[in-house]
Amino acid sequence: MSTAPPPAEAPPAPRRSLVHHPDFRRLWTGDALGQLGAQLTGIALPVLAVQNLAATEWEMGVLTAAETLAFLVIGLPAGAWVDRMRKRDVLVVADVVRGTVLAVVVAAALTGHASMPLLIGAALVVSVASTFFDVAHQSYVPWLVGLDHVVEGNSKLQSTQSVAMVVAPAVAGALLRVVTAPLLIAANVVTYLLSAFAVSRIRHREQPPAPETRRPLRAEIAEGLRFVVRQPLLRRIVACTGIGNLFGSATGALGAIYALRVLGLDTAAFGTVLSAGAIGGLVGAVAADRLSRLVGEARIIPVSALLFVPAAALPPLAAVVDWPPQVLLIAGGALFSFAVVVYNVAQVSFRQRLCPPALLGRMNASVRFFVWGTMPLGGLLGGWLGTTIGVVPTLWVGVAGVFVSALPVVLSPLVRMDELPRPDSPAVTTDGKDVTS
Repeated sequence: MSTAPPPAEAPPAPRRSLVHHPDFRRLWTGDALGQLGAQLTGIALPVLAVQNLAATEWEMGVLTAAETLAFLVIGLPAGAWVDRMRKRDVLVVADVVRGTVLAVVVAAALTGHASMPLLIGAALVVSVASTFFDVAHQSYVPWLVGLDHVVEGNSKLQSTQSVAMVVAPAVAGALLRVVTAPLLIAANVVTYLLSAFAVSRIRHREQPPAPETRRPLRAEIAEGLRFVVRQPLLRRIVACTGIGNLFGSATGALGAIYALRVLGLDTAAFGTVLSAGAIGGLVGAVAADRLSRLVGEARIIPVSALLFVPAAALPPLAAVVDWPPQVLLIAGGALFSFAVVVYNVAQVSFRQRLCPPALLGRMNASVRFFVWGTMPLGGLLGGWLGTTIGVVPTLWVGVAGVFVSALPVVLSPLVRMDELPRPDSPAVTTDGKDVTS
């Protein structure tokens, strides 16, 4: 009598896309609205400062510094505060604050009362709200979708940002032919308020720690810092990003002056250049997951960091070669946006997967303190260098700085690794020594 073979093991059920996750869709919608409006303001605010208020190189450096100063000043306590609060509520309040402040800027500009001190003050307030928003946003994704979906969630959010970077500059460039810069900023006011509404409809409510379990703020901040500085691979990623942001902000502070004054582009051409260059980010967001599997989820970090160097070198070449400047600006922007999206998807997913959930806010705030805290310093550096040695030489200083920024990850074990380590891997032991070969 023959026996029947055992039944075949059922194939695993396909993983359901986050497109079908209602709360993630609401977060995704809010993020899309906020990103679109912020990109419009990212074009309109420098145009308002350079063309309407005749801003100098130094004033543009100060404005750039103000836009990120909060990450340096309050970034660390913000992480501890976010870990004590419901992150959905933090996101809603931050959107409302940013929309309200920009509404004041719009009203002042339309009535002829705009000034550089007003823009700088508004940028400071928006940077405080953005500090809380960004820390809560990155810390909320793992709570909302689970650790198994963080790469997909981050890729979708990066795709949204890339689409906004493509669409918004083109729209802004076209609209600036017929409307004023303040009206574009007004559009950002609307998108921030709509974003607050979308996020407020998220049903998920994570339970913050009970008040009696809280420790002194200094102890909680120190815990987040220790987690970052004791992870050998994370230290290298933070060093790469922080140095890159320092020199990126230095050159970015002079971007509008370089395009509008040095190269002589009009506002429509400036918007078109930014839009076309941002297409690289869209490609990067779509390809990030596949490239990570092809190149290796660890190796893709130094590979993408190396791409920052030629991306930074192409724009200043536009001032010295006999080519249409838009060609080199677009090529540099496309390569940079592609590389930065691929880099960010890999390293942010690594951080979220590595960190215990209760520590996410403080970990993200600690990372932002190091990597975004250099940006206001970079803005001031760019303003000073632009005033002292000129705009184009400052851009070449930025190229050298971006090369230096890639070294911590290029000269690291990441080059020899295919997969990023899991929390229990020896590669992420907290003894302060690199043990990965």
